[in-house]
Amino acid sequence: MPAERPNILFLISDQHNAKCLGVAGHPDVKTPHLDRLAAEGVRFTHAITQNPICTPSRVCYLSGQYPHNHGYYGLRGPCPPALPHLFDQFHAAGYRTGAIGKIHCPDDWVERACDTFLEAYGPGNGRGSDYAQYLDGLGLLEDRDDTVLQEWREMGGGGQGLDARCSRLPYEHCVEGWCAAEAIKFLATNADRPFFLHVSLPRPHETYLPSEPFWSMYEESALTLPPNADYDMSGKPPHFQARRKAQEAPAARMWIFEPRTYEAGRRRVLRGYLGCVSQMDHAVGQILEKLRELGLEENTIVIYTADHGDFAGEHGIIEKAPGIGADAITRIPQIWRWPRRFAAGHVCDQFVETVDLAPTLLSLAELEPADTHDGHDLTALLTGGSEPVREVAVTENPWTHTLYSARYKLVHYQPEMFAGQDVGELYDLQNDPWEMENLYCQPEYQLTVQRLRTALLNWLITTARPATVHPPVGHARGEREHYIAADGKSPAEHVRRRAQEGQIYYL
Repeated sequence: MPAERPNILFLISDQHNAKCLGVAGHPDVKTPHLDRLAAEGVRFTHAITQNPICTPSRVCYLSGQYPHNHGYYGLRGPCPPALPHLFDQFHAAGYRTGAIGKIHCPDDWVERACDTFLEAYGPGNGRGSDYAQYLDGLGLLEDRDDTVLQEWREMGGGGQGLDARCSRLPYEHCVEGWCAAEAIKFLATNADRPFFLHVSLPRPHETYLPSEPFWSMYEESALTLPPNADYDMSGKPPHFQARRKAQEAPAARMWIFEPRTYEAGRRRVLRGYLGCVSQMDHAVGQILEKLRELGLEENTIVIYTADHGDFAGEHGIIEKAPGIGADAITRIPQIWRWPRRFAAGHVCDQFVETVDLAPTLLSLAELEPADTHDGHDLTALLTGGSEPVREVAVTENPWTHTLYSARYKLVHYQPEMFAGQDVGELYDLQNDPWEMENLYCQPEYQLTVQRLRTALLNWLITTARPATVHPPVGHARGEREHYIAADGKSPAEHVRRRAQEGQIYYL
């Protein structure tokens, strides 16, 4: 293996709203380490997640495939038997591989290719995880609060709890502090050959319980609510309106702490959310500082991104549901740094997607490209280019899809989801970046709706990876490997070429 082959440090947080970065212009949030990373690297302003929840998004990053191809849309699932991932590819190339934090992938999918595997989540609401064992050894397991808010559990509430307070754990023992400490151990003991290290930081995903000093960084009354925190939502789909009304209701059960009102509660949660962002940023800073101390910074590609976003006060809603139609959820932060290789301080406005991570990293490491990837190599954009790699970007769920174009955004819902009603969303992002005016039903925008719906249909068709096509070209000549990828399916680009040549029956 060439000595100059780069190290890879892939940092991902959970549920980070792309607007909640100092470098992105947020009026309150403190993210000094991510701001510095952006100043030293390339920041993408239009990075779009392929799915608005944790596990499917992670599968997209690591496999380089769209959800409609890999098929994972839920928070759990069996091990995909023939779906390669980045740990496989880098481990086979001689890299030391590590996965630390909220890995949250299908069962036993990536573990076998990891030299180090430390999961913060696991059976029994995380009580059987590596992080839980760490806390148990310190006698602190009962204070663990990243999986569920203790008062919410005592009330018998389902889920994790959406109110906010200061954590009972000091930072050094919180889940982000543990992730950073374990990542630092990996870096300090794996310098003999190139490494691929994936650190998945669980916050700012709820629970919104930052440790000190991050809780006290923010004062609720001084926080700036987003411009779309309070507006007439009558043009929004029914489920959006219902979610907002449920949280505004005087008897809303979600508020645990006093004052138990919507106005106080949402400010308290925003305080907790921003505190969690700063806590996560601090963990990133610790890991990056260790890279510098070890002299590894110059030859390490660092990527920071998130699996999806959080409302963070937008549309007056707490958390991320209903999220697929909101820019707060579907657009994510993404920063890449490789000193002297990438364009330092470059801000790129082109669309990039989570599926682009895998092909780009293989290209940068000069490894063989994988025929299982759906994404694009972003090297040209990382080195200062501006030519687009795609015209549209898409977030998908089984029956719901969001499509971004250069100016507009369309959210498609199947009519059966709303008793046969034609429900949708269309936003002019140039004039309405906070998505407060839904244009979907306005007569003058019907051609735009149809044009974007056609673009979505074309995207679904041309990105699909069928298991077989007819005729099975290549099989009779013993050339099956030319047409069937490692996941047992035909690459979308091969199907495209065959269709353009008129070789797929029946036309």
